[in-house]
Amino acid sequence: MPYLELDDVKLYYEEYGKGEPIVFTHGNSMYHGQWGPQVAELSKKYRVILWDARGHGNSSLPPGEVDPEDFSRDLIALLDALKIKSAVLCGLSMGGHISLQAAVRYPERARGLALIGTPFSNNYHWYDKWLVTMNLASVRLLPYKTTIKWTTWAVNPQHREVVERGFTSMTHDEFLRQWAGNLRLETKHDLHKVKCPTIILHGDKDAFVARQQKDLTVGIAGAKYYSIPDAGHLTNLDNPEAVNQHIADFMQRLAN
Repeated sequence: MPYLELDDVKLYYEEYGKGEPIVFTHGNSMYHGQWGPQVAELSKKYRVILWDARGHGNSSLPPGEVDPEDFSRDLIALLDALKIKSAVLCGLSMGGHISLQAAVRYPERARGLALIGTPFSNNYHWYDKWLVTMNLASVRLLPYKTTIKWTTWAVNPQHREVVERGFTSMTHDEFLRQWAGNLRLETKHDLHKVKCPTIILHGDKDAFVARQQKDLTVGIAGAKYYSIPDAGHLTNLDNPEAVNQHIADFMQRLAN
């Protein structure tokens, strides 16, 4: 299995196909296997790269507090190791936020952005501040199995296998530490710094990030928003055909 070993972390990744590179970053508590439907279709024409963010899947998690900046730094380190000057960065939820931050921090490395169900702030307004505080408290107190069960029910019980594998790849302590790092990701005041073409895909039944989608679209110059029918927060799994088509169309536009 391919790993990238950095000073403090060991990152797992996979590659499929040839052509222009697309790097897929999974959501919080998920893992690279989330992108199965995208690999099957898009690797026919493109170089598809999957990876596990630190603390997820097969990647390690160093001891101590998780610095949210490490997520995008890891993504760029992976591009460096694979000798990729720039790529289309695609992510869902936390993975979308990591991709977004990489485009802000390292604009020359992002050829394009495909953001799926992506938040850009955990400090959007007072409700988010309250929700984050309550969430951190509850996941510390709840049995880990209960957190997994409730998350599976909330996103889509049909994807139970993928969700459970993602959660069980980490311990409860690792989950709490990486989740706290994820909740400190913040790009609210940096959206104008994104210079690459961007598409925003949002499941029409995804209530988790619905309130941020309008400002995300307006904040990124030239961003195009598309609603994905019959899809919740795990949009790429709920309606893979629509997501794959939007990404394929986006890649074609970038090539012209």
